[in-house]
Amino acid sequence: MQDVTAAIVLNEAGEVLLARRAPSEKHAGSWEFPGGKVEARETPEECLVREMMEECGVRVGIKSFVAESVYLTAGGAIRLLAYRCEIIAGHLTMSVHDAYRWVRPSELLTYSLLPADVPIAKRCQQGFGE
Repeated sequence: MQDVTAAIVLNEAGEVLLARRAPSEKHAGSWEFPGGKVEARETPEECLVREMMEECGVRVGIKSFVAESVYLTAGGAIRLLAYRCEIIAGHLTMSVHDAYRWVRPSELLTYSLLPADVPIAKRCQQGFGE
């Protein structure tokens, strides 16, 4: 099973960050919570900090674990681990994505999300108890 991380970043208006995969990427045009694959000897939290810097140009702080989603693909299982994060430095820039949007939690499911992200989006719609 491949562990993959997802950042749940909220702005001051309570909107969630979504990113769209660029035309040159696998699953082009699909929206997702930014993040990436956990590498050997790396914790999910370390992975998320690294991936957000590499893919979005921002340094994040991990606030809390949000949810887990397991999705079966032809190549095996993906376990998506979502963490509530805050941007602590940098400005959003995209590398493997061609667009990003701040989306109200109630509108997350109106986007063409990757299948593993759908249960995470549903969890986001329930709120974070803050």
